[in-house]
Amino acid sequence: MNRLRISFVAFLSILAVLPAGAVVPAAEPSWKAGLARANITPAEPMWMAGYASRNRPAEGKLHDLWIKVLALEDAKGSRAVVVTSDLCGFSKINYDAIAAEVKKRCGLDRSQLKLTCSHTHSGPVFRDIAYDCYPLTAEQIARIDSYSLGLEKTIVDKIGEALANLRPATVWAGEGKAEFAVNRRNNRETDVAAIRQRGESLKGPNDFAVPVLAVKSAEGSLKGIVFGYACHATTLSINQWSGDYPGFTQIALEERHPEAVAMFYQGCGADQNPLPRRTVELCQQYGRKLAETVETVLAGPLRPMAPRLETAIELIDLPYGQQPTADELKPLAEKDTYQGRWAKRLLESLEKGEPLPKCYAEFPVQVWRLGDDQLWISLGGEAVVDYALMFKKAYGPRTWVNGYTNDVMSYVPSKRVLDEGGYEAGGFAACGLPANTWGPDIEERITSAVQGMVEKLAAANE
Repeated sequence: MNRLRISFVAFLSILAVLPAGAVVPAAEPSWKAGLARANITPAEPMWMAGYASRNRPAEGKLHDLWIKVLALEDAKGSRAVVVTSDLCGFSKINYDAIAAEVKKRCGLDRSQLKLTCSHTHSGPVFRDIAYDCYPLTAEQIARIDSYSLGLEKTIVDKIGEALANLRPATVWAGEGKAEFAVNRRNNRETDVAAIRQRGESLKGPNDFAVPVLAVKSAEGSLKGIVFGYACHATTLSINQWSGDYPGFTQIALEERHPEAVAMFYQGCGADQNPLPRRTVELCQQYGRKLAETVETVLAGPLRPMAPRLETAIELIDLPYGQQPTADELKPLAEKDTYQGRWAKRLLESLEKGEPLPKCYAEFPVQVWRLGDDQLWISLGGEAVVDYALMFKKAYGPRTWVNGYTNDVMSYVPSKRVLDEGGYEAGGFAACGLPANTWGPDIEERITSAVQGMVEKLAAANE
């Protein structure tokens, strides 16, 4: 860190005495960055992810769906890639397949790969994601499998393309604030409009932060905008493809910056909703609000990030808490609902003599360190907002935290949410996991893994 500061001061002093028009050699190696993107809007009618209440496949599109990739390389040649997607989430099967192929073709390990999603509820059902939610036929499952396998290949191809496009770049960071997210556990949806009209405050907790990573070419033109927000992408429930409010935000930013690729990732928004909702006009409004926040951050001042990148990942086991018995599952299995399909599937396993797994194996916890002091912590699953707040408190304001990364298997409650109960404390029937709740030490296991990696990366940075 001190060497970088000294070098920068020396560079400024050289500039002060050089004649106009002189060519200045680079004092330090720079970042390299590469970008790629692909349209992933399904060509055939497919079931839409996110809502168990839907009763038919998608019917057209509001706007296209995309996957986008940013590849980074630091001054020492260390590389990492961020993938953003207009998907509800990746499953462990998707993650394992993509990670294995990226390792084989690109030489990157799991710590260097960050698979994120917007968690739009207006994207396609992906392979092995919450199948119990939908009354899928064999033909529909075959169509989902075909689409998913093709998309997995496209993601790997685009990662390779972004790495091949690596060019000298500068990387910048900043944070903004947007306040349309509402804690859905502590505020009834039907009351929100009236509370706001009275000028009263809604109940939290919330994370209104909008982290922004800006990538510029060596000449200074904006090439990539990576940003996040902690709020469910559930403004819409119509049967048309869209990226929901994050999709409209990305469209607005790319219209303003036609040479740039705008990339959104979901924060720890498991207990946050955009309220009010349910209309296209509101969805566009939230998209514009978020785009305006990102534009304000881009207008500066931004923090220049030294060309240094360290990555770490840990795959941890998360024990389940209470699990359903055969006697509890039998009456549920008679129902033609997502709970019924979940119960029937688990019951069939038990009747075959196959015990239910006692834990979720290989839950992904990932930490990156960018520049001198920027942490980026990413969790699998639908993490509640408490995780973002606790990690920022523990590691400082230059800490970004997101969920919905690499493997989105279910809700991930904090100890507080687990103790309070409610949908985000379990929701396993919708997600398909063989339990009613997580074990009581879920928060401790996750925070311990994060702390170990943060300390490891800090030691490497000394």
